[in-house]
Amino acid sequence: MVLARSPAQLERARAEQAESEEYELGIDLLDGDQALRRLAATDVMGATFTPHCAAIHPAKLARGLADVVAARGARLFERTRATAIDAHSVQTQSGQVRADVVIRATEGYTPALPSRHRALVPVYSLMIATEPLPESVWAEIGLAERETFSDFRHQIIYGQRTADGRLVFGGRGAPYHFGSSVRPSYDRVPAVFRMLHQVLLELFPVLAGKRITHAWGGPLGIARDWHASVGLENGLGWAGGYVGDGVATTNLAGRTLAALIDGHDNELTRLPWVGHRSRDWEPEPLRWLGANAGLWAMRWADAAERVSGRRSRVAGVVNGVLGR
Repeated sequence: MVLARSPAQLERARAEQAESEEYELGIDLLDGDQALRRLAATDVMGATFTPHCAAIHPAKLARGLADVVAARGARLFERTRATAIDAHSVQTQSGQVRADVVIRATEGYTPALPSRHRALVPVYSLMIATEPLPESVWAEIGLAERETFSDFRHQIIYGQRTADGRLVFGGRGAPYHFGSSVRPSYDRVPAVFRMLHQVLLELFPVLAGKRITHAWGGPLGIARDWHASVGLENGLGWAGGYVGDGVATTNLAGRTLAALIDGHDNELTRLPWVGHRSRDWEPEPLRWLGANAGLWAMRWADAAERVSGRRSRVAGVVNGVLGR
């Protein structure tokens, strides 16, 4: 579900549902009462609903995939830092690995590679999780079918009900770090965690007094045109730029790369993202200035829309500059 909590957000919800009809995506438009029956957040005026959405545990998915490929004979080398990736070879701190095909699937960590420091921008997404909530609280919130949710604000938020009864909630808001820097310390920004908790309480006042037991985060990769891509050229393949939608998209990327490596010409290899090349991001300090100015502009746009009820022109300008 993507909630509309202001007239401007409701306008975007209607536009998304209209686009869904054009492409036959099966997204429904709910009125306020229909939306509230599924998710009783504050100020709900409507929502889009995607019935074919599913929730999974991404860490369990990754571990399960690792078990499967290991059982089929693949060798996994964790905690081995790759310092350079080229066609047919990967240079590590301990030596060189050679192969007929090398796939670069480094996503938000890509800028650390030589000559790739402007290919993707690492943007951090942070999350919090509540303690397990009693059924009386869930009866007030909703999500009886474990619907995932967001809303139509410009600064992205997202959440879901977990199998053990927690409410997990995340969003953007952490600053972009100069030089596309990625560090473990950036995974935990107390000010952003506090902001996420404040937004969560704004959405669901019934959570007042409930403990936040977990907080974490990590970088995702964004191409200059916000366009994910896969490709294979002369023994070097790539996949990435998922803009935070990688859990499902990586599956499609893996199947597409397998088809490309095997030399197939099919519906996967003819998808428009195959072979797509995004232009590089601007050099510093323009990259730092633009990314963080865009972050603050989106915050301002959301605040302005809450007050005026009208769509923000600032957000439209920023989206145009960023190529969204």
